[in-house]
Amino acid sequence: MLVGAVSLAAVMIAGCGDRPQGAGDGKAGEKLRIGIVAKNLGSGFFDAVHKGADEAAATLGAEIIFTGPTTPTAEGQIETLNALIAQRVDAIAISANDPDAVVPTLQRAMQRGIKVISYDSAVAKAGRAVHLAPSSDELIGQTVAQLAAELAPEGKGKIAVVSATPTSTNQNSWLAQMKQALPQYPGLEFAGVVYGDDVADKSYRETVALVKQHPDLAVIVSLSSVGIVAAAKAIEDQGLTGKVKVTGLGLPSELVGYVRKGVVPKFAIWNPIDLGYAATQVAAQLARDANPEDGTEISLGRVGAVTFDADGVGAMAKPFIYDQSNVEQFAAIF
Repeated sequence: MLVGAVSLAAVMIAGCGDRPQGAGDGKAGEKLRIGIVAKNLGSGFFDAVHKGADEAAATLGAEIIFTGPTTPTAEGQIETLNALIAQRVDAIAISANDPDAVVPTLQRAMQRGIKVISYDSAVAKAGRAVHLAPSSDELIGQTVAQLAAELAPEGKGKIAVVSATPTSTNQNSWLAQMKQALPQYPGLEFAGVVYGDDVADKSYRETVALVKQHPDLAVIVSLSSVGIVAAAKAIEDQGLTGKVKVTGLGLPSELVGYVRKGVVPKFAIWNPIDLGYAATQVAAQLARDANPEDGTEISLGRVGAVTFDADGVGAMAKPFIYDQSNVEQFAAIF
């Protein structure tokens, strides 16, 4: 997740009437209207996704309606989705707060001819055509486990996780894969997981409680770009810089200061600008009648291409590691 925060505006236009079957299905010559749904607005990660979506839309001649709830809840996303259905968009790309709760609403969208994909955090298969993952869950889990082992003194000590919500599809998958990778690092002891709900204040409080409960904690791994910033601030405020290392998934632009101070010696992330760009490319191609099957490759424009499996899941790239050697460079990008 890179640099500058792009200002987000929730475009929630109340429409009227249901979408007739087959209407506005993105035939050649028509301007596509694509709804990109964030987990929540006000996140640097989704600001960067928005930037990438706008870039792709400019190349496609499409219109982006970038929206989402103010807090990361399924109920908020359902309200957002209903607004997009009323607007009769051609396609919806959503990063789900709950993989199952949004399915009935997305099925209603598909019944009205709207093409649906999920990106970042998956929707259950019944509620979308395909899912675009920024990386494979296995690679992400292995990467954060490796980072924890590298930062723990001599590869030994207690580690704990600050995640988003208990129902977050992607964070839960990454956590499961991280736990599977931990036996490779026998010196690490897993102390548990806390949930900050992708809210800075709650993530901060949960981190403070975590270090009080486990005063011998060596490393905190955050699986949320909001959580890693909050955890870093909490560790610095508690005077634990150097004693408790923070790592995980975050944006260079938001973590560059903590890297300089040694609070977050290194962390990982894919490029959310590229993710927004790629999700928009996939949504547009589906709206123009592409029908990915097992082994189908779809062009992602400047990002490359992605192949979807039998479950309609395609993964982009391995997470990239950021540290003192490169964070300044990437902080200027996202």
